[in-house]
Amino acid sequence: MSDYLLEEDGLSPGKIYRLLSGSVCPRPIAWVSTLDARGNANLAPFSFFNVVSVNPPVLGFSPLLDGDANPKDTIRNLEEVGECVVHIGGEGLVAEMNATSAGLDHGEDEFVHVGLEKAAMAGISVPRVASAPVAFGCRLREIVRFGDRPLAGNLVLAEVVSIHVDDALWDGRHVSVEELRPIGRMAGNDYARCTDRFEVERPESGSAMSGQRRGGR
Repeated sequence: MSDYLLEEDGLSPGKIYRLLSGSVCPRPIAWVSTLDARGNANLAPFSFFNVVSVNPPVLGFSPLLDGDANPKDTIRNLEEVGECVVHIGGEGLVAEMNATSAGLDHGEDEFVHVGLEKAAMAGISVPRVASAPVAFGCRLREIVRFGDRPLAGNLVLAEVVSIHVDDALWDGRHVSVEELRPIGRMAGNDYARCTDRFEVERPESGSAMSGQRRGGR
């Protein structure tokens, strides 16, 4: 067993990244499209991602600065055009999603590079991936910056203003996991499928936990 006090033990950012990404998993993946001020589209995946509010609906994802402390195009574009589309691609689009993680020059269009069709997203100017089964059109609320050193995060809080969802996935109450085939990010090049699930009943109020604060999802 090992214990580390980060201020004293001097773990490198690379080691901390590997420990975080290898233990905080599987992580859902936000596949995010943006536009720059000239109208050039960008599309990139981020696995530091989750729902952070329901009313109002807000998604949070965090692009890291690169190894030279430069921001990703997604952050640059959000500073110029404060809108984005957050897609849930599922296993059926994992090859295309992975291809959009390639380091292209600023202003190059990943839609074109990968051969993905664009479609209009209601309420915003940024296009969505036409074949993605779920897409959330968002307006930027805030970017929380955690520093200017390599691998520092930029937490994007994006409020959902429109939703596109494949009718085969959504019956008005439940999302079909079998149709969506969601995937999660592990460490390195590894991904996880949601094909082996189990159910745990939440405790009812008035149980042995009633004297404590109720937990959340």
